[in-house]
Amino acid sequence: MKYKFISDSHTHSENSFDGKDSVIMMAERAYQLGLYSITVTDHCECHELGERDYHKDIQASVRDVTKAAALYHDRVRIFKGIELGQPTQNPLASDDALSIADFDFVLGSLHNLKNEQDFYFLNYTQDNYRNYLDRYFKELLELAQTDCFDSLAHLTYPFRYIAANPKIVFDSQAYAGQIDRILMTLVQNNRALEVNTSGLRQMIGTTLPDESVVKRFRELGGKYVTIGSDAHRWGDVGAGIEDGLRMLLRCGFTHFTVYEKREPQMLPIL
Repeated sequence: MKYKFISDSHTHSENSFDGKDSVIMMAERAYQLGLYSITVTDHCECHELGERDYHKDIQASVRDVTKAAALYHDRVRIFKGIELGQPTQNPLASDDALSIADFDFVLGSLHNLKNEQDFYFLNYTQDNYRNYLDRYFKELLELAQTDCFDSLAHLTYPFRYIAANPKIVFDSQAYAGQIDRILMTLVQNNRALEVNTSGLRQMIGTTLPDESVVKRFRELGGKYVTIGSDAHRWGDVGAGIEDGLRMLLRCGFTHFTVYEKREPQMLPIL
């Protein structure tokens, strides 16, 4: 294996509403692949707190990760994470979720606009997709300005659904200015940018964000980058991570970041 410290910092177990497999199965897959570390970042969709018992889900995730970490302590590092979805839509819920445990790592995500469905479920047309994206990047900037997360997840999340619609003529460069403002905010606040490799398994065929955005983050002074598969089943653990590391090298990064006890650990790519 070319890369010594291959790490997957975005995975979901059965303790996420859309996860399929146990933490032990995810950990075993990481061990079989020879990963240096895996972080389990089960969902907490903050805007739904009250509609769904996320306390129970998060507590179960923490319990299962703690057990797995003890079992695999001499084979693969396993970190406690959480993915905060839409924390700016319900800051009290975000604070409440983070109080449940001493997490190693917190992802900040925006899966849906306020009072809208997940971007996965929206019906995109040539006439409406720009409105969705303008609102998305405005709300994502608000998230980037908070201090509730360590790494901003899948910055171009809606792209993977819009780009999958062959009827839409889509120009991602039209949003370069809005993306720059988000990247500069991350740099100023010493936050990380996530390279999410799930897009490599989907029709869009690129990481989220893609190489041009990651390179721009570097140009603007970005230091911290995390990398994750966004696996929701054991078979996708580690998927695309080596591709992501190669891309980081092309963008000028020599290190990537894994968080432990909310502190960035800089690991050499080579």
